Amino acid sequence: MTATALIPTDEATLSTGGESCFPELDDASPVRYEIVGPRGAPVVAVLGGISASRHVCSSISDPSSGWWEDVVGPGRAIDTEQFRILCIDYVTRGADTQPVTTNDQADALAKALDLAGIRRVHALVGASYGGMVALAFGARYPARAKRLIVISAAHVSDPIATALRHLQRRVVDLGKSVGRERDGLAIARGIAMTTYLTARHFEERIVGCDRNDTSLIEDRIGKYLKSRGEQFAEGCTPEKYNALSLSLDLHCIRPEDVTIPTTVIAVSGDRLVPIAQSRELARTLGGPSQLIEIDSWLGHDAFLGDYARISPFVNELLRVGTEVPS
Repeated sequence: MTATALIPTDEATLSTGGESCFPELDDASPVRYEIVGPRGAPVVAVLGGISASRHVCSSISDPSSGWWEDVVGPGRAIDTEQFRILCIDYVTRGADTQPVTTNDQADALAKALDLAGIRRVHALVGASYGGMVALAFGARYPARAKRLIVISAAHVSDPIATALRHLQRRVVDLGKSVGRERDGLAIARGIAMTTYLTARHFEERIVGCDRNDTSLIEDRIGKYLKSRGEQFAEGCTPEKYNALSLSLDLHCIRPEDVTIPTTVIAVSGDRLVPIAQSRELARTLGGPSQLIEIDSWLGHDAFLGDYARISPFVNELLRVGTEVPS
């Protein structure tokens, strides 16, 4: 499929079909994207964490659940009856065999928009790694988004987060070296889960246990981490995991280079993105900025599980600029 020429309107979409899924191949790396929503509606690009894919929500063409099913869909915070949603698969290779960066992901999103005939999105909503990519996109393509909504992400990786991800990649490499790739990946993801969540979350998992029965406590927490790790390993490769993990650590943008109106949504219990980082980001952005701080027992993963805290803000922000005068 060849690239579609840009339609001369601020927020243009493909003129055929209500839902589309396009696997696009570039000479250097694949750009795969999916579009859901009514023709002519304002376009919202949505990006998630490293486990996210282009399939953000169920649709007529693909009824399987998406990675943000409780937030994106008919009547939900990101309403597919009012907005046209575009989401991409992350690329895992940078230019000239270099490690992939959030700038590469921003370029992939820009190419997807080009191919879909979209000049400018109404908003770009990015959470976790997707928030980092949103910031990179805002710095590189300021004319292509009216607004950024950045959730649990900052302009640079926190040093402790970098240290923990470095060790996770070593676990993955060790697993590969001894012929246990899947086990290495599952363990690395299990370790990562301890950084996505809060101490309170793990306390909830052992409610009712005899605190003197340490083997039972270890078993309950261990089974949870093992299950989540193995579930993740079923749909990911060691190469993809390490590429995107390193991309998180290489991420670095100058906040002042982002001049698009930006809302930063931060979680006080986020162990990967300390609240101080979010405050610094909001304070030093180059355009109009807003900081929203919430508290959630899910910490960094609040965007995936604590919908009641996140969704109202996202919904309200998306409505800015779409109101019809009475």
